[in-house]
Amino acid sequence: MSIADTALLVIDAQQSFRHRPYWSDADTAAYFDRQQALIDGARARGIAVVQIFHVEPEGAFSLSSGHVATLTPLRVEADALFHKTRHSALVGSGLGVWLTARGIRRLLISGIRTEQCCETTTRHASDLGYAVDFVSEATLTFAMRDAHGRDWSAAEIKARSELVLDQRFARIVTVDQALAGPLRQAA
Repeated sequence: MSIADTALLVIDAQQSFRHRPYWSDADTAAYFDRQQALIDGARARGIAVVQIFHVEPEGAFSLSSGHVATLTPLRVEADALFHKTRHSALVGSGLGVWLTARGIRRLLISGIRTEQCCETTTRHASDLGYAVDFVSEATLTFAMRDAHGRDWSAAEIKARSELVLDQRFARIVTVDQALAGPLRQAA
């Protein structure tokens, strides 16, 4: 694997989330710092940057809402932009065709929400044969309450995603590790 066959996916880092009742600024400073470092690092290394927006027919995720735009203060100069209507960025968006046409075999996964679209895209990509680096520190999610009334913090949800993805569907990496490239096998 090389820089030429690698793409960074910036999934759903969009203004729409600011219009959801669960939006919280609690973890955004760290997320914005790590997400921007990943975008800038990929750009500097010649890694393709792909932006994906989730769209829905109505509400804050509709194109007509005006909120399907890059989440400020992020700056993304994307090589390609795709709209998706499912959790996986690889379903119905045209992304898979674009990746195949460019010989992309390694994906760096980042964006919002860790356990939803980022995790789902990771699992799907792995099943399709991509090498996947899940850049957890460049993902964002929000606290949730489960069906049993337990409150889960964003940190707990991220840790759970890392647990279930690691070495099954992806390599869990930091921004620096993702930009350094795939680990070399020992001789």
